[in-house]
Amino acid sequence: MKTFKTISLFILSLLFLTLYNCSKDTNNLGAINQNNTNDSASVDQQDSMAHISIKLVDGPGNYDQVFVDVQDVMIKMNDNSDSEDGWQSVSTNSGTYDLLQLTGGQNAVLVDDYEVLAGELSQIRLVLGDENSVVKDGEEFPLKTPSAQQSGLKVKVNQTVEAGYLYAFVLDFDVSKSIVDAGNSDNIILKPVITASLEAASGIIQGVISPSGSFPTEVSVMVDGELITSYANDENGGAFALYGVPEGTYDLTITPDPSSNYIPQTMSVDVTNGEITDIGTIVLQEYGSITGTISDGESPIAGVTVSMMVGTDEVSADTDDSGVFLLEKIIPGTYDVTITPDSSTNYIGQTMSVDVASGEMVDLGTIVLEQYGAITGTILKADDSVVSATVSVMVGTDEITTTTDDSGVFLLENIPPGTYSVTITPDDTTLAFDAVDAAVMSGETLDLGTINPNP
Repeated sequence: MKTFKTISLFILSLLFLTLYNCSKDTNNLGAINQNNTNDSASVDQQDSMAHISIKLVDGPGNYDQVFVDVQDVMIKMNDNSDSEDGWQSVSTNSGTYDLLQLTGGQNAVLVDDYEVLAGELSQIRLVLGDENSVVKDGEEFPLKTPSAQQSGLKVKVNQTVEAGYLYAFVLDFDVSKSIVDAGNSDNIILKPVITASLEAASGIIQGVISPSGSFPTEVSVMVDGELITSYANDENGGAFALYGVPEGTYDLTITPDPSSNYIPQTMSVDVTNGEITDIGTIVLQEYGSITGTISDGESPIAGVTVSMMVGTDEVSADTDDSGVFLLEKIIPGTYDVTITPDSSTNYIGQTMSVDVASGEMVDLGTIVLEQYGAITGTILKADDSVVSATVSVMVGTDEITTTTDDSGVFLLENIPPGTYSVTITPDDTTLAFDAVDAAVMSGETLDLGTINPNP
């Protein structure tokens, strides 16, 4: 027999304290007033009656299907003892339910608008039959119920139900915590543990995730150190519902299938007790990417670093032997992409703005890098004697300077291609030189020849 995860079970919520109306709406989670009889005896009786509904939902589980055989739902009024006396069956929609269909806002109505005498609803009992099973990797295994629980699973409620109100309870049957692999006994055991809480202490977050390529998508909030989780998938059309979320503001975390290209996200959600917070349809975006080829105009350049900042994270890649780079996992947006050649080369880096759309690979094509140039020359007097001088050019807002050597020769390096005005400042202040225009080409050294002072 295959090994399964050991799973326990806990419970969600009692939901929706609401007024009851004679025009019965089985989908209504709110309160409805009741006042539709002319018979005084009936009025007296109805004035003492409360109404309850019980729904079954499920959390996610690592199975194909999980079937539970619900035979009966029983309640005990005004009696919280362990005695077997006082239990009463309520009108139950019995049957076998696939729990994994009861996610993402889907539910099974076990008890629909059942009348009880007002008082304290002390306990609820869920009675299961023998037709319980689990399907894993296409293979079905029986689920056995411990003998101690075969008489039904008791849930303490201790909720006062007042006349004229509808109380809707949600039993959260968490598959991922309810199945135990008995190991050497070669049994898989169903050991559900269900608790309940009053809806007035919680609300619901629901919505729809799109597109289906992101499924399964986990949707969760952290409540007092514990995750409340739902899953959107193809079976529920992308719908999700988080039950039993106490009032407050939460970071709703949306985590698409890790094998997909869709981007996780977090959004702030306000929850009000007794209300459904519907956040509508959330359309997930996909990561984009940026590619291109770095060349000198004739040959590819390997080992060039291409980088960008995505939020506070740097994404970078080096060009391969074909000069190609690929930046991946880019959140849609506008970025400054920086190209940084190896410092041992003469190539000039550059920065460009790039727009990345959802799911798009942006191909920048071939990016031609220019090389630094240089300017040289010799400064002599008319009699060919050497002039000691400082030579400079402005490159943007930066000044590049050098001095002549013993032969009167100067060399200005790391000059980007362009046209510059070369300034010569001799040590001998009796000499004067005109500025010299210099057109620097990529990777070339421009020789200005011999430069003499003004006559």
